Amino acid sequence: MKKMKTRDVALVGLFAALTVICSWISIPLGPVPVTLQTFAVFLAAALLGSKRCTWAVLVYILLGVAGLPVFSGFKTLNPLTFGYVLGFLPLGLLTAASEKLFSKTKLALPLGMVLGLLACYFIGTVWFYYVMHFRGTEYGFGKILSLCVVPFIVPDLVKLGLAYFLAQKLGKFVK
Repeated sequence: MKKMKTRDVALVGLFAALTVICSWISIPLGPVPVTLQTFAVFLAAALLGSKRCTWAVLVYILLGVAGLPVFSGFKTLNPLTFGYVLGFLPLGLLTAASEKLFSKTKLALPLGMVLGLLACYFIGTVWFYYVMHFRGTEYGFGKILSLCVVPFIVPDLVKLGLAYFLAQKLGKFVK
């Protein structure tokens, strides 16, 4: 395995820190809050590529698992919403890999972002379902979607668009 350069390590740390800061910007919306974490992961994937983005997300996750208050609202790990945090890994990977998946078209990056977001929704929602199930609360598919996906579609698409726009402007400085 090739060693990471100092610049790569600094960028990984910077984007892990950006994800922490973005998680603290939190609007409670039922059991799953709206945060800017997805924005940070979209931006990291678009600017850093899959390897460095994955490292940034892993650093962020490990900080939270270690007990630091890096998750939404200055909190530690929330078992109910942790699946969405784990979903940041495929979100970042699919976004970063979009140019390889869809050739180098103008729609490759936004399409990868949408696929990554869908993967994040899927993992987080399945996780949410199982945690609720083990707590003895049975929600139907419609109820779970109304709590965990539907309210987030528009805010997440706005974050996706903002990350895409910033990546186009900042890309030349980061690569």
